[in-house]
Amino acid sequence: MKTSSVLIAGSLAVFSMVLLRAGTAEVPLLAQDFHTGVNAGRGHECGGESCDAVERGLRAFFDGRLDGLGGNGRACADCHMANDHFQLSPADVEARFQRLQSRRLHHPDADDPLFRPLDADDFRVNGENATDFSNLRQNGLVRITFALPPNIKVIDPSTNAPSADTFVDVWRSVPSVDNVALTGPDDVNPWPRGPNEFGGYQLDARVGTLQEQALGALTRHAEIQVAPPQGLLDDLSAFQRVLFSSHRVRRLADAVRTGASPLPDADRPLTEIEQQGKVVFDRACTQCHGGPGGSTPQAPVIRFHDIFAQCPRPVDTATPARFAFAACAPQLARNARTYEITMANGTKIRRTSDDPGRALLTGVVGGPAPLDDWEKLDTPGLHGISRTAPYFHNNSAATLEEVVDHYIEFFKRVQINAAPGVVPPVATTDGVHFDRHPTPEERAALLAYLRTL
Repeated sequence: MKTSSVLIAGSLAVFSMVLLRAGTAEVPLLAQDFHTGVNAGRGHECGGESCDAVERGLRAFFDGRLDGLGGNGRACADCHMANDHFQLSPADVEARFQRLQSRRLHHPDADDPLFRPLDADDFRVNGENATDFSNLRQNGLVRITFALPPNIKVIDPSTNAPSADTFVDVWRSVPSVDNVALTGPDDVNPWPRGPNEFGGYQLDARVGTLQEQALGALTRHAEIQVAPPQGLLDDLSAFQRVLFSSHRVRRLADAVRTGASPLPDADRPLTEIEQQGKVVFDRACTQCHGGPGGSTPQAPVIRFHDIFAQCPRPVDTATPARFAFAACAPQLARNARTYEITMANGTKIRRTSDDPGRALLTGVVGGPAPLDDWEKLDTPGLHGISRTAPYFHNNSAATLEEVVDHYIEFFKRVQINAAPGVVPPVATTDGVHFDRHPTPEERAALLAYLRTL
């Protein structure tokens, strides 16, 4: 595994090389030398965090032993891989799986904690003996289990009737933890109901703090048996808040934290085509990807969105088709489940999706947005996006080209399905015209700009 650059906020400049364990491989990681850059009388600071806390958090992030917590050997870094911008990609998963098989030829007990039974496709059937990691290997997705709201049932495909299950598994990507200091809850444009009306962490904003997110990961993915001390959660949070995709983004985060005005531009000097792409981006994207973190929808655009990335995707019934989303690959389409929802008036409807989004938190389904949580997810930040393929909650877009093409079709569908005389805020700059959409002729410029983020 290659060396990763951990961009730690603050004025400290001296780094020392340490070896920390990530899974079963020794990973070279640049760790901050915390003995410089101290302001007189203030103690050590790293981007607003205690440097001691950042150092402890760094070590905990790569520690799969978690002494005293009774975990399964996983560290945070097993899923948030430092050599791939702290995310998890299908390519990295498959490479690790093949290395594990190779090691087992000579050492049958060789292990990689990424491959734990709870993230196997056959876990619900075979339990601790589960071995089918197809979703993890092919899609880079991990299992997230939700208790079903009282009004939502999962349909048993063998009987086409509601099952007695009280929970459901969905499969989601592992996003990067770079730049989390700029995302999470803010104070504008709330959703009409919780949890976390102003946004949060995880793809559906179901948690409101990095500490809560760390606790959830340790409990569900590392399977700890003992509650972690608050200090450990605080240290992990401190470490994550000093991870950035570039020094420009770090400077922006410093300015936001200290209340500086005006905020610095996180863009590097742009070429002519990149400048053209930024104009397209500002028009077509910032109504959802607004604010310093690129993760805050701007009113009157609603807070949480369905961008039609779920599987199966909408298909136009007109001939010829007026929009055409790329179909989900078979290895993703198989994750779709059919749900029966009991409405407030007692009627029942059925919907099929690989991920019902915030509806699994609230049970609110059946009306127009924002009166419907079905397939609604939070808006991710875009800093560093050029280095964090694949994209969407289910890793269904392999490249930025596929992302832009998806949104070209997205805007077509929004216009086609708009009520007569109504122009949805997501599609208009002036409330009158459908003028936000990127055109095919603007595709190259928009891609050029996205690659600079």
